[in-house]
Amino acid sequence: MTRIKICGITQVEDALAAVEAGADALGFIFSESPRRIGLSRAVKIAEKLPPLVSLVGVFLNQPLQEIQEAIASCPLTALQFHGQESPEFCRSFGAIKTIKVIRVKDQTSLADISQYEVDAYLLDTYVKGQPGGTGKTFNWGLAADISSKYRIILSGGLSPDNVAEAIKRVRPFGVDVGSGVESLPGKKDHQEIRRFIRQVRVFDQGDLR
Repeated sequence: MTRIKICGITQVEDALAAVEAGADALGFIFSESPRRIGLSRAVKIAEKLPPLVSLVGVFLNQPLQEIQEAIASCPLTALQFHGQESPEFCRSFGAIKTIKVIRVKDQTSLADISQYEVDAYLLDTYVKGQPGGTGKTFNWGLAADISSKYRIILSGGLSPDNVAEAIKRVRPFGVDVGSGVESLPGKKDHQEIRRFIRQVRVFDQGDLR
């Protein structure tokens, strides 16, 4: 089954709606973004969630101390690194799972993927000056070429209208959506969340037959 992460959660009602719809993971963005959330607010949202929900902290070139504070305060399941973090930096967090984001422009974007000994690789769309949340897709063929070798989380421009086709072409470990299920930046559309997750699950069920 394809894992589903709803990223850029800023409101408790959006978090609960995503979980109730069947999301496997929620993303808290602690770096500069229209979907940025403060640590204290993330903790309050986490307190309202049922057990067995994975929480991913998203960081962008942030100091080690800041990340450690987030780990100590919020029950994060995984850390997602969106910047120029080194392979050594990504390996320095012990037992907690790590995800390295790779912004894909062309084949050369994936040249150094093997240097990162992380638990998964999130492939997002390269747009100059934007570290994420672009709402744009990239060449899924590049992701398909490596999805059998690496644990890939597909991101970048996914929506309820294209996620089934994306999974069919790439066969990723998981999919990640933020702006594709929003009514405004940082405000999720609950109907679109349900539609996105339903499209993934319908594809998965059909694929297992």
